Amino acid sequence: MKIERADLVAHDIGNMVGYAFAVQNPQRVTRFVLIDAPVPGIGPWEEVLKNPLLWHFRFGGPDMERLVAGRERIYLDRFWNEFSANPARFTEGSRAHYAKLYAQPGAMRAGFAQFAAFDQDAIDNKASLAANGKLSMPVLAIGGEKSFGPMMATVMPSPRATSPRV
Repeated sequence: MKIERADLVAHDIGNMVGYAFAVQNPQRVTRFVLIDAPVPGIGPWEEVLKNPLLWHFRFGGPDMERLVAGRERIYLDRFWNEFSANPARFTEGSRAHYAKLYAQPGAMRAGFAQFAAFDQDAIDNKASLAANGKLSMPVLAIGGEKSFGPMMATVMPSPRATSPRV
């Protein structure tokens, strides 16, 4: 089955993938929904990078893996504790499970590479915006009260972008 047109709903890192798809295939995306994450190079990206809570977007360098090795749980706890509306809902069993997975060889490297790619993503997205202009389909940008909230309305350049408060 070939899908010609679809509504596109994306969350977090999926927003970045969704944006790339929507800008390259606007004829295939009827509506685009982005939830709770900025898109590198789009909207107030440089301001987003200045937020101290998002230090991990800029965490890098030759020693980052050594700094976290054996301390994966400490690194990950920060996300669960500071980005969860209710950190207690992320159980000890889940925390131990994911910390064990991220402690495997190469796992943290892959996680860090995701954030390291943001700089190139920003360059590519700015170029796409300059070449193609704002997205032509309706865009709904949603931010949770404990996350990006109303800032999501400024994240996506669309002539019909909206952002309800949830």
